Amino acid sequence: MDDAVRTPLHERLEALGGTFQNDDGWWWIQGLGDWEAEYRAVRTDVGVWDLSPLVKWDFRGPDALAAANHVNGNDLMTLAIGQVRYGPLLNAEGGVVDDATTYRVSEDRVLVMTNGQKHEDYWAEHLSGFDVAVANIVHDMPHLSVQGPRSREVLQSLTDVDLSTLGYFRFVPEPVVVGGATGILARTGYGGEMGYEFFTDAEGMVMLFDALVALGVTPFGTAAIYPLRIEAGLVIAGLDYDPGVTTPYDCGLEKFVKLGKGHFVGRDALVAVAADPPNVYRTLLFDGELPERRTPVTRDGVEVGTFRAGSTSPTFGVLGSAVLRAGSVEDGDVVEVGGVSATVAPWCVYDPEKKRPRA
Repeated sequence: MDDAVRTPLHERLEALGGTFQNDDGWWWIQGLGDWEAEYRAVRTDVGVWDLSPLVKWDFRGPDALAAANHVNGNDLMTLAIGQVRYGPLLNAEGGVVDDATTYRVSEDRVLVMTNGQKHEDYWAEHLSGFDVAVANIVHDMPHLSVQGPRSREVLQSLTDVDLSTLGYFRFVPEPVVVGGATGILARTGYGGEMGYEFFTDAEGMVMLFDALVALGVTPFGTAAIYPLRIEAGLVIAGLDYDPGVTTPYDCGLEKFVKLGKGHFVGRDALVAVAADPPNVYRTLLFDGELPERRTPVTRDGVEVGTFRAGSTSPTFGVLGSAVLRAGSVEDGDVVEVGGVSATVAPWCVYDPEKKRPRA
């Protein structure tokens, strides 16, 4: 397992007491000893997360945007340069292969961020008719996520860029300097708070991380992310959906599918699903310990769905996600999951209108 890739910040984080987990060939930072303090830093102050293992695909060529749009359920063709859009990558059966964030850098270049490392065959299968070259540049573009209500204030002290003018899901396409490091600065994040991401190189990563820590920014890891993301209604591949099998309508991603945009991979299959969606995705608030993943959800002894993933939140207690049969339950209903009672709630119990990240 020690042959897993270490990010440029691995030694820094290890020296601070960080623990790591090998996930798909990379050492991901789990935390630095107090996940609840890390969680609170993101919710009430500001934290920094090493997101370098998130895969970056560089699409270049006259058809760069059209190619990215062809495999994505969302409509990317209306993206302006400097704009970002999220949506599911799909197969012909309408299954979510991955969930992706797309950045339009220029007329002939987009960056596509995915969870999965090995999509080369997928691109080859679906993009052969497009004038585009796709390259995995994850090793060349490590990046930091700076999240929390004070993220703008802290980053503004480290750059000459006027962050008050950088809108939600927008980025500065030309290189900018932040904390002495040069890279791409985006108003994006994962956790439900105001936040930014900075894509740079190995030297820049270390330089900016040191500058942030010197200002009192709290490093955090996946142990804090799990409750943050469930509260905010954000999915994780393999936990909330089975890649290539689960449709967007079964994991809370249906709002990112634009059937009217024209032909795209999986559209025909999804038209049929959208006509009568069999499931809904919901949060479960547990009155007891967290059940095993994939435990059936029952109501009055009748199976109504499946528990997908969960965590313990300092704000909401024990909570998780579940795929439930459409029409079988309503928000506020009480169900059973392996003998544990749970209340059904919307799939986003924290700031459902996303006012905080848009602030």
